Amino acid sequence: MARIYLDHNATSPLRAAAREALTRALEAANPSSVHAEGRAARTLVEEARSQVAALVGASPRAVTFTSGATESIALALAPEIEIAGRALHSDALIISGVEHPAVRAGGRFSADRIKQIAVDKNGVVDVLGRSERDTI
Repeated sequence: MARIYLDHNATSPLRAAAREALTRALEAANPSSVHAEGRAARTLVEEARSQVAALVGASPRAVTFTSGATESIALALAPEIEIAGRALHSDALIISGVEHPAVRAGGRFSADRIKQIAVDKNGVVDVLGRSERDTI
């Protein structure tokens, strides 16, 4: 029986092409350096940025690389964001009771602006707050 890997919380198995690209990147120099090796590494980063942008139909300028999910969540959760050139403001962050700890930390929202809503025993968000029993 083939193994089915379901623990994608912190990592996922790499495809061969991704592993090869990662290996090339790990062998590269600091992409912020101005020497030839640094410029070559910067080229790899910018090519990757363009490829990701093309996959999601975005401008390469809109693609930001982070070190992982926790950093990405902290960056994304902000009271002030811009979407399609429009500045938007949120007064509160509403999260479910089963979110990842990085989401529960609230990113750039202050603790008093984070509101948690319950989920039922199946993990479904109780939007209307009708059921006090069987919620988490």
